[in-house]
Amino acid sequence: FTSGTSGAPKGAVLTFGNHFYGAMASAYRIGVLPHDRWLAPLPLYHVGGLAVVLRSCLYTTTVVLPPTHDAAAISRALDAQAVTLVSLVPTMLGRLLDQRADQPPPPHLRLVLLGGAAAAPELLARADAAGWPVATTYGLTEAASQVATMTPEDVRAKPGSVGKPLLLTRVRIADADGRDLPAGQYGEIVVSGPTVMRGYLDEPDARALRAGELYTGDIGYVDADGDLWPVQRRSDLIVSGGENIYPTEVEAALRAHPDVLDVCVVGAPSEEWGQQVAAAVVLRPGAALSADELTGFARASLAGYKLPRMIRFVEALPQTASGKIQRAAGAALFEQPKA
Repeated sequence: FTSGTSGAPKGAVLTFGNHFYGAMASAYRIGVLPHDRWLAPLPLYHVGGLAVVLRSCLYTTTVVLPPTHDAAAISRALDAQAVTLVSLVPTMLGRLLDQRADQPPPPHLRLVLLGGAAAAPELLARADAAGWPVATTYGLTEAASQVATMTPEDVRAKPGSVGKPLLLTRVRIADADGRDLPAGQYGEIVVSGPTVMRGYLDEPDARALRAGELYTGDIGYVDADGDLWPVQRRSDLIVSGGENIYPTEVEAALRAHPDVLDVCVVGAPSEEWGQQVAAAVVLRPGAALSADELTGFARASLAGYKLPRMIRFVEALPQTASGKIQRAAGAALFEQPKA
């Protein structure tokens, strides 16, 4: 089942062939070594965790399952279990870096496969400065996990990109009519190849699968080098007064404030504008920051129409079991009257 970050989870019908070609293409991009030990802190009932198990079975390498999924347990497993690969989402990586603030990555760790959500350039820069070998990846349940992956060496040059499609996978950017868009233009990410699902369980979706192609519902673009840059889910796009606003851009501007630990930006209903930008913000321990101060800070990097009109400070952001921000639950925070 999909993780349901933007709505109800759907069951993706995946075949052995989907997983086999996914495992082969992943190995071709990031390599497989006989002594590999892959730490899987992601839930095994979502594709990010399931793929680790199935691929390790196909590779005949080792899977390491931590007793819990908190940063302390992941950190201990990395050291004690001689882990060489680990799959994380950005939230997990940020917590792990906090947990190991005074510790370098273990010497046997060769790769951190980072996916599930867009990684902020600040997080990638922090990980790189601490010596963590992060490979950014874009994937989805409907394509048996990985679609495109960028190696750590290339991530340093292009933080935010996920690189080129994996072996036998094709990615193109399409407009609203399904036509190809040139490099640099935003559109829907369309995926084809042997990893694409057969369809949704008990829920035919003519729009998602068309002529053998998977219309992902994700917005992104491909640069002149052919590298993919995912932006976000189309359903997360905020349209305020006819202007398109990408929550990830606003989140990056707010997250740059030193007192902000994490943030979730959504579109709240507005009678005047259709939608208005709303932000749920988690502050760092001991920080004291007002909404006006945060808005003033963001004004230096955001156009006026992109600034949050509503800011709510919360203890934690709603997340799925796989550690991704649950935007639908985040939007619900602004549908309730303030206490």
